[in-house]
Amino acid sequence: MSLRHRVAGLVPQGLALFMAAVFLDSLRYKFTDHPKTQVIFGRLDGWTSELGLPGLFAHTGLFSQYVIGSIELLASSLLVIGILPRLRHLQAAGALAGLLVMAGAVSFHLFTPLGVDPNNDGGGLFAAACVNLVCAILLLGVFRRREFGVLLGRVAAIFAPLKPAAVRP
Repeated sequence: MSLRHRVAGLVPQGLALFMAAVFLDSLRYKFTDHPKTQVIFGRLDGWTSELGLPGLFAHTGLFSQYVIGSIELLASSLLVIGILPRLRHLQAAGALAGLLVMAGAVSFHLFTPLGVDPNNDGGGLFAAACVNLVCAILLLGVFRRREFGVLLGRVAAIFAPLKPAAVRP
């Protein structure tokens, strides 16, 4: 195996570890109810309240910081566990979870009153969300496409009805 192939084989692992690190770093804000987190989720909850959906981003809401943080923790775990060759399909699952969370984050930054710099940090939080979204897209769409297919097949097998055995006369 050439050096080029070895290095190319490490790229998805690097993407997965980077994504996991970003997610895990954000948990110290979400799980401790940090003031910056209160600003972000408070602003989003105020916006959804104006739309007639109060409490959606509140502490006990469907999209609270604790729910989003838990999904990020799950995604991180799957991304890291998926480094093991036999569990690569779990890395695809982690990338999918990360893609969904980051697509939501980027969308909320762009299309709500939240804006790209809610914490006056020069847009660092928004930039991290964008980079993590690109990593998830690369991981799922380029490096773990086959494993994602395996994952979808396994999930479909759970929900697909069993085919009855052929009846012989």
